[in-house]
Amino acid sequence: MQAWTYTLIPAAAAIVGAAVAVNFRPGPVLVSAIQHFAAGVVFAAAAGEILPDLKHAGAPWATLAGGALGVAAMLLVKSLGRRAKGPVGLMSVMAIDILVDGLVLGIAFAAGAKAGLLLTVALTIEVLFLA
Repeated sequence: MQAWTYTLIPAAAAIVGAAVAVNFRPGPVLVSAIQHFAAGVVFAAAAGEILPDLKHAGAPWATLAGGALGVAAMLLVKSLGRRAKGPVGLMSVMAIDILVDGLVLGIAFAAGAKAGLLLTVALTIEVLFLA
């Protein structure tokens, strides 16, 4: 199976999550626990699979620059989320989040199939409880 087809799994999870959320809203404790679990899986995949490969490739400046740009992008999203109100704000922030998730997934598959599969699982869990 090609790497891009794995992106259909989180997309399907987002649709299923939206359909379920129409009838059932999980409590904040459950949502928080699942989102923290997903974040841990993403962190573990990055720290255990992707970063060691970058270290051996000898590209520390590219790694630092990418990390700094990622932090700046997330701070921008946070700022946008505070200013944007209502459905437009929610959709804008969610669209940026899904875009970043897609980029991360693509980078993970470029680093290796194992990292890509781990991140597919983590991002599927994340988007299931996104909204």
